[in-house]
Amino acid sequence: MIIDCIDKYELYQGLGDGVSKALEFLVSHDLEALSIGKHEIDGQCVYALVSEYETKPADSSFFERHELYVDVQYVVRGEESIGYAPLQDQVVVKPYHEEHDYALHSGNASFVNLCGGMFAIFFPGDLHMPGISDVPGSVRKIVVKVKA
Repeated sequence: MIIDCIDKYELYQGLGDGVSKALEFLVSHDLEALSIGKHEIDGQCVYALVSEYETKPADSSFFERHELYVDVQYVVRGEESIGYAPLQDQVVVKPYHEEHDYALHSGNASFVNLCGGMFAIFFPGDLHMPGISDVPGSVRKIVVKVKA
């Protein structure tokens, strides 16, 4: 897992072509103007998912885990906490589904706050719980999926 501000994106260009394309997309587009939904960047190898939602409490959420894609999660507007834990012996709530590239787990998390202009990179196997806050709030986020 990596967390930083988008103005430091060049530090992470060495993480591979896909992550570089994801970060370049985030700094080169008007992210407020993008429509909600999927935007292809490099076919199914790199694509962006634009969403807007209300944050929710951690006790109503589970960890996500991916195996095929890296998540580059960028908060355009709003603020949320994201839970993180290394994959160990957490309880599997929903087994891995390859077609949708996710599984759900329960367990304890460490939380970090992300506000507009910040991003987090989650690698395959990193457990993450996005969209969390004790006080509900609106978030506009772009998740760029990068084929691992």
